[in-house]
Amino acid sequence: MTFQEMINQDKPVLVDFFATWCGPCKMMTPILEDLKKRIGDNASVIKIDVDKNPQAAAAFQVQSVPTLILFKKGKVLWKQSGVVPAKELENIINHNN
Repeated sequence: MTFQEMINQDKPVLVDFFATWCGPCKMMTPILEDLKKRIGDNASVIKIDVDKNPQAAAAFQVQSVPTLILFKKGKVLWKQSGVVPAKELENIINHNN
């Protein structure tokens, strides 16, 4: 499935734009694993390495990492840079489901 196909799903898709060299990005990994347990099949969570996918990062004006963007049917519903707690992400996803 392509990135475009993923973000065009009917359910929310949270995309974590990250880089392997980024300390705060590493902090997001356990948070996103916790989030996946909380939301189950209500949404998808995917990680995009900005160094391997510069065109995707540029398309959504990702200036810093980590940047989290919530998509639904290809539309950006929410965007924030920095580390975000799982509970806050869960609330944002539930609000946009």
